Amino acid sequence: MHRFLVSAAHKSSGKTTLSIGLVAALRARGRTVQPFKKGPDYIDPLWLSAAAGRSCRNLDFFLSPHDELRAQFAYGHDADVCLVEGNKGLYDGLALDGANSNAALARLLSLPVILVLDARGMTRGIAPLILGYQAFERDIRIAGVILNRLGGSRHEAKLRAVIEHYTDVPVLGAVQEDAQLALVERHLGLMPANEVAHAEQLIAGIATQVARQVDLDRLLAVTATDTVLPEPTFPAEVAGPRLRIAIARDAAFGFYYSDDLDALAAAGAKLVPFDTLHDAALPTCDALFIGGGFPESFLDELSANTALRADIRGKVGAGLPTYAECGGLMYLAQSITWGDKTCPMVGAIPGEIVMQPKPVGRGYVILDATEEHPWCRPASTEFSQPIHAHEFHYSDIRGLPADTRYAYIVKRGHGIDSRHDGIVLHNLLASYTHLRGVAGCDWPARFLAFARSRPRP
Repeated sequence: MHRFLVSAAHKSSGKTTLSIGLVAALRARGRTVQPFKKGPDYIDPLWLSAAAGRSCRNLDFFLSPHDELRAQFAYGHDADVCLVEGNKGLYDGLALDGANSNAALARLLSLPVILVLDARGMTRGIAPLILGYQAFERDIRIAGVILNRLGGSRHEAKLRAVIEHYTDVPVLGAVQEDAQLALVERHLGLMPANEVAHAEQLIAGIATQVARQVDLDRLLAVTATDTVLPEPTFPAEVAGPRLRIAIARDAAFGFYYSDDLDALAAAGAKLVPFDTLHDAALPTCDALFIGGGFPESFLDELSANTALRADIRGKVGAGLPTYAECGGLMYLAQSITWGDKTCPMVGAIPGEIVMQPKPVGRGYVILDATEEHPWCRPASTEFSQPIHAHEFHYSDIRGLPADTRYAYIVKRGHGIDSRHDGIVLHNLLASYTHLRGVAGCDWPARFLAFARSRPRP
């Protein structure tokens, strides 16, 4: 087996593109590759999942204790290769002591590190950079470097000579600057793979370039291990009839954690996808789940689908158990305004969404559940403690009634107004917060139990 963490000296070094290329190139060789992503990220996992042909899993120190992270990593037990893409730089993190850094994750999971270095404008100075990264935490094994964004063959030759002379770290690859290796970006970072019509073609092109410029055999040699991962413990399946949960899965909405979807299925859900851009009505369902995404990028299409908007508005108003996160909240509001353009949305929530030029809420959040929460009462054992989650939104919501009920008190983060999050209306919970069913926060089972307890509208 082969396991390693791909990191960098700093963010925007090209490690996501290289990780996607490595996953796809190794898969093309017949390897089964299990990708992981450190931190609260939906977009990179969408690309990594597409490249691997199997769901990427997130590993997050803020949301999961160490034992749970090890258990989550065990999902790679049947893979030939486990690749973990880090976030930001190798030693970056929230904690001063590096307890939640990429290096800490490598240490916890006994992973060698492949360091991606953006080598633009560098020659001899690359040596002290590598030596410093080796010396900073000596128990972290940097198994090799991949030089990225090189300026040509002469630049590559100089860097290889410097690294060979001053360090003992092998150069596993040297990737030239190439516009074909650039993924599409916009206001919130990379465009999600579910929006890119030619995503498979783009991934195949990246894989070809990476296979040509990275020594995959040597990469596998320096990351080989005889340690066998334990088989993961899957949630016990709930007996009885399955609830049909309509879930928005299309270009506008695609932000879902794979382990949460697994947990919903284990709790008794049959996930029934629908398309907010094209379907005229919800499928027959017992509950509704609209996750995150970029509705602001599809204002015209979402607005034009008046039949579906009316159907959702009527069913939410009639009491259909509904959970909406971030983009889902935006879609359920009266309207979305971006610049000088305003388009009507579902109208189930009496408020208007306004896009802002800078993030309104970004990062981790800590919440206390209130008595208004429809399915996570604070008196319950699981939710008597603060809930750890995350948010990332460039919008705010305006015009909410003064008597709006909220499911959460915000202790850290922004939410709706820096004090509250989680609009509660009928059997609807809509929040800017993204939950994840880890560390005892079993929201999928609780949402399903709530849906079972409600009469079907």
